Formats: sequence, C-alpha cells, structure tokens
Amino acid sequence: MAHFDTEYQRLEASYSDSPPGEENLLVHVPEGSKSQWHHIENLDLFFQRVYNLHQKNGFTCMLLGEIFELVQLVFVVAFTVFLANCVDYDILFANKMVNHTESSKVTLPDAFLPVDVCSARIRGNVLVIFILVISGVFWLHRLIKFIYNICCYWEIRSFYTSALKMSMADLPYFTWQEVQARIVEIQKEHQICIHKKELTELDIYHRILRFKNYMVAMVNKSLLPVRFRVPVLGDVVFYTRGLKYNFELIFFWGPGSLFENEWSLKPEYKRGGNRLELADKLSSRILWIGVANLLLCPVILIWQVLYAFFSYTEVIKREPGSLGARCWSLYGRCYLRHFNELDHELMSRLSKGYKASSKYMNCFMSPLLTVVAKNVAFFAGSILAVLIALTIYDEDVLAVEHVLTSITLLGVCITVCRSFIPDKHMVFCPEQLLKVILAHIHYMPDHWQGNAHRYETRDEFSQLFQYKAVFILEELLSPVITPFILIFCLRRKSLEIIDFFRNFTVEVVGVGDTCSFAQMDVRQHGHPAWMSAGKTEASIYQQAEDGKTELSLMHFAITNPQWQPPRESTHFISQLKEKVHREATGGQQGVLAENHIFNSIQSESEPHSLIANLLLGPPSLASLHLARESSTNHVSGVGVSDGASALRSLSPLSTSQHLRGSYVSARLSRNDSAALAGARAMAGSGADARTASSGSSAWEGQLTSMVLSEYASTEMSIHALYLHELHKQQSRGELSRHTWHRQDSDESSESVPDDGELPRNLPRSNTFPCAAAPHQEGAPLQTSSQRRYGGTADLVGGASRAAPRSSRLPMGGWAEEAQAVRHHDPVPEEGSEDELPPHIHKVT
Repeated sequence: MAHFDTEYQRLEASYSDSPPGEENLLVHVPEGSKSQWHHIENLDLFFQRVYNLHQKNGFTCMLLGEIFELVQLVFVVAFTVFLANCVDYDILFANKMVNHTESSKVTLPDAFLPVDVCSARIRGNVLVIFILVISGVFWLHRLIKFIYNICCYWEIRSFYTSALKMSMADLPYFTWQEVQARIVEIQKEHQICIHKKELTELDIYHRILRFKNYMVAMVNKSLLPVRFRVPVLGDVVFYTRGLKYNFELIFFWGPGSLFENEWSLKPEYKRGGNRLELADKLSSRILWIGVANLLLCPVILIWQVLYAFFSYTEVIKREPGSLGARCWSLYGRCYLRHFNELDHELMSRLSKGYKASSKYMNCFMSPLLTVVAKNVAFFAGSILAVLIALTIYDEDVLAVEHVLTSITLLGVCITVCRSFIPDKHMVFCPEQLLKVILAHIHYMPDHWQGNAHRYETRDEFSQLFQYKAVFILEELLSPVITPFILIFCLRRKSLEIIDFFRNFTVEVVGVGDTCSFAQMDVRQHGHPAWMSAGKTEASIYQQAEDGKTELSLMHFAITNPQWQPPRESTHFISQLKEKVHREATGGQQGVLAENHIFNSIQSESEPHSLIANLLLGPPSLASLHLARESSTNHVSGVGVSDGASALRSLSPLSTSQHLRGSYVSARLSRNDSAALAGARAMAGSGADARTASSGSSAWEGQLTSMVLSEYASTEMSIHALYLHELHKQQSRGELSRHTWHRQDSDESSESVPDDGELPRNLPRSNTFPCAAAPHQEGAPLQTSSQRRYGGTADLVGGASRAAPRSSRLPMGGWAEEAQAVRHHDPVPEEGSEDELPPHIHKVT
C-alpha cells in the first residue's frame, strides 16, 4: 500500500451565505399558492438542464440531436460489420472477373455478397458477435437514457414557456444572462429553492458547475496526475476525454463515489478521523475501475478508431491541412478556466484568443524545415501539374492504375508542406503576441513573460494549444493509457484526494456542499502576490495558484454586475478600483485635462480598440489620439499605468455611461426611440447589460447584447493585463513558485509537517513563510449556514476590517463618487451588514 501522507491542511470557514438568523430558514408557502415549480428537489440537475436546453437552442434542436446520436451509433456499428463481412473486395479491386449477360461493366452491387453468405460469415465470427452484443447493450442503455431525458427536458420546456415566459422559437435569441435574471426573479414567486428567500447568480453557477469547480481546483493545485516526464519526449501532458470521464466517475457520480448525491458529500468524508481507511477504500476502488478499463480496452479502442475514421476522413480529404490546425487542449481548457465560468463563456474567451495563439505558434518555424518543405512542395507540384495537364487533355488517363491515388497524395503532400512555410509578410513579434493572448486567456506562467521568443515557452504553450492531429492521436491512445494512469498514478494520490475534498469543501445554505475555491474568497484562498497581501489569511497550501481566486472574482463580478460580493471580496475590488484611479490620474492628469476630444473619440471606437491601444501604443491611451503627446512620450511595453488608464476609461460613472450609451445609440435604429431610451437607461444602471433586448425587436436586442458584451469582455481583458503587470512588478527579482515548475505532489507529500515546522522538500517561493506564523487571539465565529469540514480550527487574528460597498455599474464598473445616483433600487437584502457581528461575512 502506498504511503498516504499529504501536504494539504485543514481550512476553516468563517463566512456565511445568509444574514444572521436565516441560516436554517425554510420558506413557508401556503398550499393554495404553491406552483408546479415550488421546491424542486434536485436543483443541480434542474439548472443544468435549463442551461443545456438554452445552449442547444431549444427543445426541437436538442431532440433532433439526441435522435441522430442514436442513429449514428447504429450506423457506425452496422456499416463496419457490413464492410468487414458482406463485401467481395476481389471484385471491387478488379482482381476477379464477373460474368455479365447484359453489360460488361462492373457495378457496385456486384461486389456485395448474397444475404445468406453475409449472414453466415457474421454468425461464424465470434469477435463480430461479441462486438454486436456489447454495442446492442450500450445502444439500449442510450435509448433508455434518451427516453428519460426527453421526459425531463419536456418539463424544462414547460418551465421556459410557463414560468420564464420564453417560447422555444425565441429562445435562441435570448442570452443566458437574460434567462438567469428571470430565474432569479421567479424565485420570489415560485420558491424554487425553499431554503432561501432569494437566489443569487452565484447560487445558480454553483449548482451548474459544482463538479467542474472541483476539477478546476484540483488541476490548479496539481493534484490530478496529468503531467508526466517521458524519457524521450520530456514533460508531457496527457488529459483526454476518457481520462476525464474516469476521474468524474470516481469522484462524483459513479457507484461508491465521494458524493452521496449531486449536492452533498458523504458524511464519512467530512471527518478526518478515518482518513486512512477512506484512502484505502478509494485506492481499491480506483484499482477495480482501472482493471475494468483494461478489460474493456479492446472494445473502446475499436470504437475510438472507427468513430475517428468516420468523423475525420472526409474532413481530411476536403481540407488536408486541417490536421495541421490547432485547438485548445482539454487540459488547457481546465487550466485556463475561471472558477464559476460556464462553458459558453470559456469557449467565447478562448475563441477570441485563437488567431493570436495560432500566429504565435507559427512564429516558430524551423528554417531548415522551411527549406526542405519548399523544395518538396516544388517537386510534388511539378509532378501534380503534369498529371493534371494529361487528365485535361484526355480523361482516360484517370483509368490508369494509381493515377488518381497519386494525384490525391501529391495534393496532400503539397498542403502539408505549405503548413511549414511561413508567410513572407509575417513579422516576428512573439512578446507582443503573447500579451495579446494573455488579454484573452487571462492565465500565464510568470516565466513566459520576457521569454516568449524561446522554444521552451513555445513547447509549454503547445500543451495548452495543441495540434488537432495530436488531439486525435491522444484520444485514440486514451483507452490504452488511461488504465495505467488510474492504477499506477491516481492510486498513490488517494489520501491527498480524500484530504482535498474534506479540507476544501464548504456547505452553503440553499446550495449544498461546494468547493471552497469557488467562493472566490480572497481572505481564504487569495495569494499575496496578486493584490491580496494584507487581505488573505491563506497559507501556501490554501492559496489558489496563478491568481486564480483574484481573476475569477473579477471575471464573475464583471459578467454578473447584479451580484453582490462578500465583504472581503468587495474590499479587494474597491482597493483595485482606487489603485486604478490613483495611477491613471497620476499618469494622465495633464493630458485628459487639456484635451476634451478624448472621450468622444474613444466612445466612437470599437471595444477592442481599448486592448489594441493598450497593447500596441505608448504608455498613455490618450496619447494615442494626440499627436503632440505621442511625439514626446517614449514607446514602451504594457505597463501598470497603461492598464490603469484603460480601466479608468471604462470604470468612471460619466465615462461608462457615455461610452456605452453613445455606442448603443450610434448602432441601434434611430426610429425606435423607445428601444434606444431603454438601452441608454440600462447602460447607466446596475442591471445586466445583456438584458437590454427585452423591450426591442430581436435583432436590436441581439446587437445591443453583443455590443455591451464586448465591452464586458474588453474590461476583463484589461483587468487581466493590469493584474499580471502588478504581479510581475511585485515578484520581480524574487524567487516565485509556479505550477509549471511545481514539484510532483507525491514528492512534496511524503510527510506532514508539525506545527511550526516547514516542509523541507517543498519549493521555496516569495509567499512561502520562513517560519510558522504565530497564532493570534480571536477566532472567527463559524455559523451553521456554511461549514468547512475536517480538523480543528486554526486561530486567526484581529477583528475583521469593515469594507464599505461601492456603487457598482454594468459589467464591473464602479462609481467614482460615493453619492452617485443609481438608476434602479438594489435588491433588498434580508439584513444590513452594519448589523452583522464581527467575523461573520455574508456570501450572496
């Protein structure tokens, strides 16, 4: 049995999800007023189905997609069996003559074997019978699941039409934020959740992304065995859909998993007394699942090969260069994902960085390979040109054996060679491209900055942004490699996994057990090197890596402007706003005071011009528009003052209203004054910017949502650049630890350090304490509304510092004046923060 000591420590929670006195609230609804949607028992599945139906564009589209998946499975199995047993390939390849009485031409049916011969060959093949039985059982399982899902989604369809007042025909034209806003609103009427009077955006995200947040956290803490050192290839990341499926099967929903249902961790995993026994149990379960994968490997491998063949053959024939294209790897999507980020939000963000990422990878063309590719393309093109010319002269040339095959192969060869020949107009600027990529993907190891021109950086980035051919190859090899990863790698981490779920699980009223990292609490999981210094009490074990907590908090606050963060998070956002305002004012006070055309010019530009100016221009955004200033300012890279200036152009009240209002008014139909007024009012309010389409026609609403969504995306991109620059300045000249260089957790978990003793085999970093921090007097009160499981409480010192809330604007903007007038009344809260006793913080 492997040694099960772990590096993870217990973490206590001290914040609450509900106002005092409502921790165990059950909302009473009279019998006569109860609706069909009152007290939905499994809100996780319910909200997931609501989200899936929206993303699949309605019930009809989802139904057709499910039906075609069933038909596709039958087609793949039946067509493969037919090709293997019912075709006479000697006739097809003209190796055997066919006696015809009417015509001398060989037709396709001539190559088909008679039905009795075909059936006899199938019955005599044991392997084919075995594959048909396995496929039949799997198909029946899918059919039963399909019928069950149709019944469930019909209920979701009724929820959309009757409760949310959205027809299926109009559903594709509604954004998810609009759907979510209506769900929050109908909670007051229907009481979907009886444990809370009001739902928040974070509650819905927690329900939909409960398990995905755990997976993001485990990747962030390097807990999952997905990085390996191969003797010849070096550091390799292997994370496929099959491996991900097995992880989720083991942790979340499979038989004997850690969760007893979708929202609750099993009670025995919440206690630390029997951790060794639970680790042994989990290790045995992983072993059996690994053995099952090994036994099913031949069947799964055959299915993977056949599915890949039928899926990609036509694409490769039509576009031979498609295998040379790149895609975001499954590991990259998990590494780059924010906590509480939905699938469509993640893919939208990564899609915006796709072109810059492709250009960056194309910068690293081997000169030697380029010379070889040019000459090979020349020779292949010459031969292809002759064959095409002969074919044009006389089409009988195609009847010559292997001529058509040669033309096809030569075309593929030329296409492949062209992928290794760089564009002659391309400029080598990897540092600039890497900053453009950072603006969209938001996460990047520290050692990449300043080293974008190195092949080591390129190789590490290729683990996030891999070739499509590599993605297909990994999926084909997954059935073979996955069992060994489970048996030999994951089992060794059994105790770490048990401790992780106990230490980093909190119970939230109205939500259930969630990953504590998903609370985005900078006090519990913030990193001092990411503007959380003085605001976080987390040890190095409890800190989220790469600024995940801080960036996730900013992303969620910008994406959901109605959401009210907890006190510590509000304090972090307020300090960031003040820092932005102070640095922007200091850097551009003279420029903005003398030039009144800046706001008008900026308001007429596209949202992405903010990022473009920030990345490509001089230190001051305003100087981009003023020739006098640009001639005197020196050109430099992205600096803190650049990010502050760009953020300040989005954050202040007047600029934000003018920017969004003028842009919407310039784009919307001038005849629809009502819609224009509604868009302007919405742009200046705290309402979600993407709900502006509710009072206008479909195309106007879509255009408004698209424009304001672009401003939200741009604002988050500049926040990411700004925070990375602050982090870079803070960690400059100091040793820093990063997940890319973090030692394997097995090596760092051989022993649990005693209190006051540092683990000697952990890598040093600027955030790693030189000695154990002394315990201070005063412990946070732990309410019954939110609890963190396991262990005894660490004492934390000092009374909690009050953080006043700031007036918030759409898409993450904040008012400069405390007395700024809001255009709508805030959602009433159940209690005032001033009435909360010390150390009790409300999470909404």
